[in-house]
Amino acid sequence: MMTRALGRTALLSAILLFSSCGGSSSEPTPRARWTDAEAEAWYASQAWLVGANFVPSTAINQLEMWQADTYDEATIDRELGWAAVLGFNTIRVFLHDLLWQEDSEAFLQRIDRFLTQADQHGISVMLVFFDGVWNPFPVAGPQPEPTPFVHNSQWVQSPGAEILGDFERHDELEPYVKGVVGRFRSDPRVLAWDLFNEPDNPNVLSYLDVELPAAMKDPAAEELLRKAFDWARSGDPMQPITAGVWQGQWADPETLSPINEMMLNESDIVSFHSYARASVVRNLVADLQQYGRPVLCTEYMARSVGSTFQTILPIFDEENIGAYNWGLVSGRTQTIHTWLSWVTMDPADADPWFHDIFHPNGTPYDPQETTLIQALTNR
Repeated sequence: MMTRALGRTALLSAILLFSSCGGSSSEPTPRARWTDAEAEAWYASQAWLVGANFVPSTAINQLEMWQADTYDEATIDRELGWAAVLGFNTIRVFLHDLLWQEDSEAFLQRIDRFLTQADQHGISVMLVFFDGVWNPFPVAGPQPEPTPFVHNSQWVQSPGAEILGDFERHDELEPYVKGVVGRFRSDPRVLAWDLFNEPDNPNVLSYLDVELPAAMKDPAAEELLRKAFDWARSGDPMQPITAGVWQGQWADPETLSPINEMMLNESDIVSFHSYARASVVRNLVADLQQYGRPVLCTEYMARSVGSTFQTILPIFDEENIGAYNWGLVSGRTQTIHTWLSWVTMDPADADPWFHDIFHPNGTPYDPQETTLIQALTNR
């Protein structure tokens, strides 16, 4: 296993190393994908990256997390404190294009405040621009209440189907990506840019009846992701850019689907999702390590399907794979229920909890899990 660096001091050294790529020009030169050596040097400067996908327990989705009327700094601070106690040093957080459209400067200011809070807890942030999962018709403003006992019942896609499905409207999103990257391109509080979460997800259990058909969504998502890589690179960020593979076979580069080929070939660092059991995860890690760049798992941990901290996190520790489980504190997203809860709507579906680590009062769901996490992270 690669020797782990000593955290923020080493990170600042990496910043100095890579800031020379962008210089001090007000109009940075677009950069190419990092070389394997550049990616490995960046990763060697990090402590082992361990954290969670984060939304405060008082927010039902990305919009409720970030909108001015519901932005909850007190809860964010409290819950990031619990993450820090676990030894988590990074989180993955979802943005939304509607927040940019509504008031871009106010949105940037809230991101800045959030980054400050995370940094005060020793936590870096991976920011996600787009999302292909759940409700394809997002609307800004007050969000609906949770559907009882349903996993992520009000989570929304970004962009919505009206823009994603219309190739001519994709360029409306360019100012959003360029604006956020441009503001934080040299900010050490931002760990990485994740461009598009599961862009071609068909949402079979949830919104299949209103989702764009695969024949439309797949090429549209591929085209938007291709543009997003260009837009993000145009800001010459010092942080790595990635988009995570989440389905299909990755072992043979010659048989990759077009969108997986783009994700793996264009990302500075490799990222992936897997909620599979340990034996499958070991094989996936081996498949992805052949691409010669650092590997991060940006989603895992779903107890009832066999993806647990006890079985998966030690693998990531052994292989020095960055690890972001889904969920921190049980709340309005209701991700203690399984994906199948869209069909069953059964309260018993949350036994055991599917995702999340803490009750809203900070009590661990499973103290054995938190003890394990602390043992692995505090070494």
